[in-house]
Amino acid sequence: MDTKELLTKDAVELKNLLEVNREKLRDLRFKDSNKQLKNIREIRVIKQLIAQILTITNKKK
Repeated sequence: MDTKELLTKDAVELKNLLEVNREKLRDLRFKDSNKQLKNIREIRVIKQLIAQILTITNKKK
């Protein structure tokens, strides 16, 4: 998801998106620990997206 798309969303949508991505990250970490994850870079992408969402929500406050 692009930063411009995140800027257009309101606080409720960002909160929901944050919850979904944190859940994804948790699942990816479990898969990685069980050696079931093929694309480890996906963890980095999700972490960056979570950071962007948190930054935007803090700016909007």
